[in-house]
Formats: sequence, structure tokens, C-alpha cells
Amino acid sequence: MEPFRDLLKLVKIREGISVIDLGCGTGEITEKLVNKLPGSSVVGIDSSREMLQMAKIRERPGLRFKLCSIDGIEGQWDLIFSNSALHWIDNHYDLVTRLFSKVKIGGQLVVQVPSNHHHPTQTLLKAIAEYEPFRKALKGWVRTSPVLSINEYAELLFKNGGTNIVIYEKVYPHVLNDVDAVIDWMRGSVLVPYLGRLPKEIHESFTALYRKRLLEKWPKGPIFFPYRRILFAATRR
Repeated sequence: MEPFRDLLKLVKIREGISVIDLGCGTGEITEKLVNKLPGSSVVGIDSSREMLQMAKIRERPGLRFKLCSIDGIEGQWDLIFSNSALHWIDNHYDLVTRLFSKVKIGGQLVVQVPSNHHHPTQTLLKAIAEYEPFRKALKGWVRTSPVLSINEYAELLFKNGGTNIVIYEKVYPHVLNDVDAVIDWMRGSVLVPYLGRLPKEIHESFTALYRKRLLEKWPKGPIFFPYRRILFAATRR
């Protein structure tokens, strides 16, 4: 929750505004957001039906949830908000430009994205994907993060009419018990696209090799796991 609390500090608190939360998941974050924006109309969108089923129980006047892809959003909004979702979408030059065009004049785009793609937990995955039989099964695919540098985001926002730009990168420290705890963390994030593309019969061998490489780096715990994230906000002038 600490990244969300930091992100919320970048939101201009106003009453009665139109808000869309991109990649709302189970709606927990969206509900906390609407509580900070009295009298506002907030829509949380997600492409996962399973997530939205859990989010629906949080609906109330001023808060609703909708099945929709981030690329499919329409209309104009006082606040476009996204906490840890945009890193799954390619080409952030086009994405941020498109999203900012849907912010009303005087409104905000407020975003948080993980920027940990240079950490060994992720670079090791890319290296393993080059080994056989994984390379053949993946048809040479490896995941390349679309996340830009803070300078690139700042320049992009300014180019598209952004003002009051605030952008920074922050490390959120975590301490994990051992390599197995690291793998459990990765199962909910960067392991997903690899395992989704690999045949099930080689999931275990892929994960076993990943575990072996992680153990070479961290033979015993506890493991200090610094997780980097980029947070930015801009007002459309």
C-alpha cells in the first residue's frame, strides 16, 4: 500500500470530478481513491472478469466497475489514475500521449509503474528464456519492459501539454525469507507472461532453472529485495 499512498499524494483533491482508475483489479485501491474525492464519479476498469467479480461488491453511488481494456477507454476525464498497471502495455510513448489526450483541460494524469526491470530477478528470466527448449517454445520471445526513464516521461508529458509535472523514482525495500519467497513474488508478476507462453509440461523445468540461478546469487536468506517504482503526475494545460 505504500506506493499507493505515495501516489495519492500527487492527486489534487477536488470535489465532484470524473475519475477513471485504469487496471483497478479487485477495486480495493479504487475504493480508497473515491473516499478521498467527495462527490466524485469514479469508474474502475479492468480486463479481468475474475478481478471485477470481486470488485463489484464495492460498488456504491459514485463508484462503479466496468470490464474494459485500458486501450479501450473513451471520453474525457478530470483524473486518469493508474496504480501499477501500465507496465503491461507496450509503447509508452504512444500510450501516455493517448491517455493524456483524454484528460480534460486542468485535469490530471497520475500514474505509478514498477521500474525494476534491471534487477537480477528479471534479467535472469530473460537469460533463461534463451536456453533450449525454452527459446524454441517461446519462438525467441523475451519480455522487454516498456517502462521509460523519468526524464523520458517528463519530456513526453511536457511535449503533450503537461504542466505541474512531478515525477520521481523510489525504491521500496522488501526483505524476503529465501529464494522460494522471491519466486512466489515473481509468480504474480514477471513470471506470468513466460509461463503463459510455455507449454505446461516444461513449466517445472523452467522454474527449476530459474530457482537454480537465483540460488547462485542468493544461496541463503534473508534476501534484501529493493523494488523500484516510478510515480508521476501532470496537469493538462
